[in-house]
Parts: sequence; C-alpha cells; structure tokens
Amino acid sequence: MFVKPEEQLKIIMKGVQEVVNEVELLAKLEKSYQLQTPLTIKLGLDPSAPDIHLGHAVVLRKIKQMQDLGHKVVIIIGDFTGRIGDPTGKAKGRVALSDEQVKANAKTYFEQIFKVLDSEKTAVHFNSEWLSKLTFEEVIKLAATTSVARILERDDFQNRYKNQVPIGIHEFFYPLMQAYDSVEVQADIELGGTDQTFNILMGRTLQKHLGLEKQIAIFMPLLEGLDGIEKMSKSLGNYIGVNEPAEVMFKKVMEVPDSLIVKYFELATDEHPDEIENIKQLLEKGVNPRDIKLKLAKIITNLYWGEEETKRAITYFETAFSKKEIPDDIPKILIEIGAETVEAIIPQLLEKGIVKSKSEFIRLVKQNGVQLNKEKINEDELDRVLMNEDVLQIGKKRFIRFIK
Repeated sequence: MFVKPEEQLKIIMKGVQEVVNEVELLAKLEKSYQLQTPLTIKLGLDPSAPDIHLGHAVVLRKIKQMQDLGHKVVIIIGDFTGRIGDPTGKAKGRVALSDEQVKANAKTYFEQIFKVLDSEKTAVHFNSEWLSKLTFEEVIKLAATTSVARILERDDFQNRYKNQVPIGIHEFFYPLMQAYDSVEVQADIELGGTDQTFNILMGRTLQKHLGLEKQIAIFMPLLEGLDGIEKMSKSLGNYIGVNEPAEVMFKKVMEVPDSLIVKYFELATDEHPDEIENIKQLLEKGVNPRDIKLKLAKIITNLYWGEEETKRAITYFETAFSKKEIPDDIPKILIEIGAETVEAIIPQLLEKGIVKSKSEFIRLVKQNGVQLNKEKINEDELDRVLMNEDVLQIGKKRFIRFIK
C-alpha cells in the first residue's frame, strides 16, 4: 500500500520550510508502513476568502502528495471558528461571517480545492459539527489548558495590546477551537503556511495535554507572486488563480521571474525531488531559463486544466506572444455594429477584467500600448466606430474580438 518511509519522507519534505518535528514524522511514517494504516492529514480552511491562487494551493499540493502516498486527508471548513475570524495578522478584530456567507464561500472552496485533491479520497467536515455541541463546562475546561501569557505570545495580540486596540475575550478562543479540531479528527499531521504557526502548534499542545499522540506540524513557505518580491496576492495583482483560463495561467507562469523557477517547481508542482534537483543542475549549467519555464508552465497548467486545455494554451501562447500574431481563440464582446466606439466599450472591458480602470486604458492609449487590428490608436481615435471581427490588443498580452 505504501512506499518505504524514507522515500515518503523525501517527498513530504520537498519545499517544506519547517517541520515540528522530523524525527517524530519519520516514526509515524514507519509505524504507518508497518501496520499498513494511513495517517490522518488535517487542513483547516478559513471560509472568508474563497478565491484560491497558486499561493494558497502550496499547502493543497503538499497534501495531494501525501494523499498519493496513501494517507487520509481531512479538510475542515471553519464555519464555527469563522464566526470569530482568525486574528492572525489582523490589527483589529474581524467581522464575524453569517451562516449564508460561510456556506457560499465553502461551496466555492470545494470547486477549487478539488482541482488539486481527489474528492473521493478527501473527507470534509465543518467544525460546527463538534464545536457547537460543547457545553459551557467543556469550554471552560478547554480554556484552562492554556494561559493568557501563552495566547499573548502572538505578535498580533501583542501589538494590539501595546497599541491599546481592543481584544475581545472571544478572540482568545480561536486558536483553542482550531486546536480542538485536531483532537476531534485525531490528526497525525497538520499543514499550514508559516503565518499559521501559532494555531497549528496549539494543536500539538492540546493533544499532549489530553494525553493523545501529538500531531506533526508542517509549515510551507509563502510563495512570491509574479513581481518576485511580495507574497502572491490578488489585491497586489501578482497572482495566478487556479480558476483562471488555461491560456491565462500558462501565460502568467511564463512571467515567473527566473530566480523563482525552482521554488515554483517545489511548491506549485508535484514533481519528484530528484527531478527538481536535475532542473537545478540544468539551470546552473546555463540552460536557457525560458526553456525550463516552458516546462513549468506546461506542468502547472496541466495540473489544473488537463492535457487538451494545456495544448490549446500552448498554441495560444506561441501564436500571441512568440509569433506576434493575433490568436483565433480570444475573448469576444458582442456589440452593435457601426454604433459603438472604442471609448464606448471600455465599461465592458472593465466588466471582463481586461483592464482595471478607464484611467488605465487611457494611459495605455497615450503610451501607444493599444492597437486596433494591429494598428496603434491614439487618444484622438477613441471615437473610432467598431466593426464586426475587429480585434483590440491592449499591451502585449490582452486581446478582445468584437462580434455582432
């Protein structure tokens, strides 16, 4: 059923920033191998931000690798804890989510996480299943397992306390409730980003206090976005969304800075550590990074969209960005022929996310960055009337075709 523990450890440790601790992890893997029983891998998800990008998927990819090794995955949607909101990194308290918001966000989560995980091999729970049933006496006993000083070790709480920003007593319960999830599902391993260190280690502490075997804490690094500096973030615009069209995903991966190629192989793909070591050596020998990046783009796009869509994305990329031609398969906007101008369709460009604002579009026009049928247009030509099959190119990579 399982590969040998040493090989499992090699795969699990790929790209990991920190594990608490590796000796215990190997012991768990050896016991699992001897008994041929899977370990329980836990991931808790905050249902407040359902749009997943490759940065969020770093942890999911690691879990998928353990799922492929034969272990049991348990996803916990924090609908109960979401009513408090994770205070991690927050300068003030979070607004609690309604049940309707949680359910809507969870549905979106499922659509995205199962682009990575095998849904038939993944158990999904809402932590309200057990947290809502705790009596007040049980809550008091849970609170007695830790101290205020321990909770105040969190930087966010420390900063808020020093700056006299109110901290609700209920916020202290977030890490405890998240830790109780580990007790309830008998987690052997819990994963998260480095920003979840306090919460995940609290799970180990509570399990130990209750006389249970402590879970292994695995922390994955944060993935930098396309700017190569800041962590991947939708608000910063440096992200690659898992639900973005295949051709957009492929094109964006080709924009990954050369310095991050290996890190993206480690964190955004399921490639074996030996293959990644081979890629490192090729780059050190002077192989063109673009060739390696092309392989990276194919692998990542295939993970989320499959072989056929990836082939289409490659064709689109080669046509639009390598051969400098207008691709056939581009987004379309329905217009009234002979009645609408370039300026008049800007709201539709905003709606489709092709440009962020009217001011951005005008700025690109002024910079000669907008073409109509491969001819640059200037600010005086915004009143040009659009015709059927006209193609607008914005910058080097955005195309739109107008049809009647």
